Amino acid sequence: MAEQPESSLGKYSHALVRGIPESLSWLALRRKEGRGELDLARAQQELELYVRALKDNLGLQVVEMQADPSTPGAPLVEDVAVVVEETALITRPGAASRRTEIGGVKKALQDLQLNVVEMTDESATLDGGDVLFTGREFFVGLSKRTNQRGAEILADTFKDYAVSTVPVCDYLHLKSFCSMAGPNLIVIGSSEAAQKALKTMQQMSDHRYDKLTVPDDAAANCVYLNIPNKGHVLLHRGPEDFPESVKVFEKLKEHMLIPIGNIELAKVDGCLTCCSLLINKKTDL
Repeated sequence: MAEQPESSLGKYSHALVRGIPESLSWLALRRKEGRGELDLARAQQELELYVRALKDNLGLQVVEMQADPSTPGAPLVEDVAVVVEETALITRPGAASRRTEIGGVKKALQDLQLNVVEMTDESATLDGGDVLFTGREFFVGLSKRTNQRGAEILADTFKDYAVSTVPVCDYLHLKSFCSMAGPNLIVIGSSEAAQKALKTMQQMSDHRYDKLTVPDDAAANCVYLNIPNKGHVLLHRGPEDFPESVKVFEKLKEHMLIPIGNIELAKVDGCLTCCSLLINKKTDL
């Protein structure tokens, strides 16, 4: 494997996001576990604040795809592609109903002049929410939505990086309870399932990562960026969502911390990383 510079992690120029359709309320009604009725207006406001942080606070060029009533899950755009450097792998989502989202995302990524590769093997499934890219390697969650063949195709697409698989049992995705908070820092939830997955990742990697453990598993899903003139930036769940976890994030003295509410999208298994595809274009379009 070619050695990759750690510092490339978090360096982004563009973000692809997708609007929230009214049909998201229907999707929320189908989910179990008594998460409560979706407040559509509040969900749209949460996404608007998220986009504003990327665009206005951090200066990214944000490509905003229109909401599509026929694809209620489409705002969770991360699941449909994995983007590293100039290559975008269009995934084959584990939920067959979400495969209709592929066409619009594929076109948007092609318009950004990325090298777009499509996963066509019908035996493969892969959700982007199961893909943790550390800047030096991939960890892929084997879950209800992602299988071994999907992980193999990801490895074939990004040949410069090692790919290890991690069993995910109690959650929808691997990144339901972990993410990166810096080039060498994994944020991880405190549950037994999260800690077990972290131990698996540590055993499979040749590299020793630092870890930041937060009390709430869902709070461990953050968006890390490394922005010129701003340095390390972390979008994380706010105090209204997870006050105890926020206290842990506040120990990251070298980071610009941007709290983002995500209460409504969480009712449809949406995490902060789900809401965008982050892209680093090295050349102007």
